[in-house]
Amino acid sequence: MLASLHIVIAYMGRLRYNVFSPTGKHVDPYYESHPERDAYVTLLQQDPPAPEVTLKAALMRRAIADVFRAVRFREDKPAIQNLLQKGLVGDDLWNSLLAAEKELEGEVREVCAEANTFVEGWGALIFPTANEIIANERMRAMFESTNRLRAEKGEHIFTLIWFRSDERVTDSDLVEQN
Repeated sequence: MLASLHIVIAYMGRLRYNVFSPTGKHVDPYYESHPERDAYVTLLQQDPPAPEVTLKAALMRRAIADVFRAVRFREDKPAIQNLLQKGLVGDDLWNSLLAAEKELEGEVREVCAEANTFVEGWGALIFPTANEIIANERMRAMFESTNRLRAEKGEHIFTLIWFRSDERVTDSDLVEQN
């Protein structure tokens, strides 16, 4: 229930843009903007053209942003549907969500098509790769926050993890001696 309330409050605080629902009526956008897409399009329009490696990196960042949007959408849709059924939110939010769903589907198709212009078949791999990058970034953030918390507590414990074939060897008993 708290998450549902958070969604409603977050929606109320959004900036307003012109978007049309599948029924053709004006609705507020569910997603405010897409800076990663804007950056990619800007790079495409540069004269002289941006290096291919820069374009590929920008397209990957765009795919990563789309994965975050898809996850958020997957989490928000059932909650908003539940709130709509209870009469706690209006049809405008639901129509905005449906318009965002169509926009996200188009965005995914566009990213896949763009990826295939660089390397044939990359379109099928770009979103799984984006998922791996997200998982890696989350794991890195978790390790960094763990080390930061240990440093704040004054602990000098270092955890080293090695992977040998199928076994995991951990050495976390290294304590700095004073």
